[in-house]
Amino acid sequence: MSARHVLSFPIEGQRFNYRVAAVIIADGHVLVSREDDDDYVMLPGGRVEMGEVSAPALAREIEEELGMSGAVGPLLATSESFYRREGEDFHEIGLFYRASLPEHAVPDGKAPWLVREDEGHVLSNFWVPLTGGALAAMNLLPRWLPGFLESLPAEPVHIVHDERGVTAKS
Repeated sequence: MSARHVLSFPIEGQRFNYRVAAVIIADGHVLVSREDDDDYVMLPGGRVEMGEVSAPALAREIEEELGMSGAVGPLLATSESFYRREGEDFHEIGLFYRASLPEHAVPDGKAPWLVREDEGHVLSNFWVPLTGGALAAMNLLPRWLPGFLESLPAEPVHIVHDERGVTAKS
């Protein structure tokens, strides 16, 4: 097996990330994840590795993070996000796919729904209602995601989100 190279690297005080994320919706809820040392939640997913196609990369990340297989569906959005975290300026390319889990993996009222260890962190997974401001209250990042998830577009969209400026859709 050859060495794995995650497409996340520093460049002069900045960091480039290439990330895939799963939009998993069941019973009016979306699945989000929180690492033990974060004050925000994110969609399940992770960084693509060199030479890896994005949809299989997302299937791999779902298996690693949730311990179950997921079916990766159509692309919903691409994004270019610019933000600052932990003393670094980030430039992140994101691909957001609809995905599904096995039939038994649905909201059951437990919070968190699933807790697993992933890459040295405790990863807590929550089913959060799509309406009523619950996603914003959980501090879902990137910041454009709560509104996007509340009214998913019929066709894939490209989103540019610059926390130094204004969010634009095209």
